[in-house]
Amino acid sequence: MQPFLTANWKNLLLFNFEADPALLRPYLPAYTELDFFGGKTYLSLVGFLFEKTKLKGISVPAHQTFEEVNLRFYVRYKEAGKWKRGVAFIKELVPKPMITFVANTLYNEKYATLPMKHKWEFSDQAIEISYQWKLKDTWNFLTATANKESIAIEDNSENEFILEHYWGYTQINNKLSGEYEVKHPKWMVHPVRNFNYYCDTLNLYGEAFVPALQQPGSVILATGSEIEVMPGRKIRSIPL
Repeated sequence: MQPFLTANWKNLLLFNFEADPALLRPYLPAYTELDFFGGKTYLSLVGFLFEKTKLKGISVPAHQTFEEVNLRFYVRYKEAGKWKRGVAFIKELVPKPMITFVANTLYNEKYATLPMKHKWEFSDQAIEISYQWKLKDTWNFLTATANKESIAIEDNSENEFILEHYWGYTQINNKLSGEYEVKHPKWMVHPVRNFNYYCDTLNLYGEAFVPALQQPGSVILATGSEIEVMPGRKIRSIPL
């Protein structure tokens, strides 16, 4: 099966927050359930860069390289007795209106278009990664400084839980969900030394999310890789 989208995802910066399950349940796609780690549910504010983006093998002019910042949480769906671990999104930000239109129309995602930019700086020992988006004339940002050398993700760690989700689920209505697979190798991570962020949570995500997005419990910088987003399907049944 040909991928719907291929790209390089590079330097994924994830700010991770513990969240009350009651906050997330209204956003659960039908037939999925919250995925827990250590008895906790998580929200992640994620910034990264798309490069060499192609739709069905075709490069679209001026739409090959762009930033994305999304707010996601972690779900699972049981099929044929096995759990598929995935993510669902509260909102996804990109700087290209056409990307927003395609994602919302074909994948029932929750994309929005805002001015965005990024900055990467590299030294012999460290890297600094920053993603920014402009809301109401103010630049919001995610920034971290990390070791230049990357390391493997530890088994059964929080990092592994956050990064090892290979399915996306979308909320269509209370009896219908969308599902798509994202294929990529297991990523390495750069140990984070320090970080900073500003997000106008109230105006971007709503009052309910303000308490949850106060202070991240952890920050991850993942190397990224080539990825494939496979064609989606609709889920119309209760998982067995």
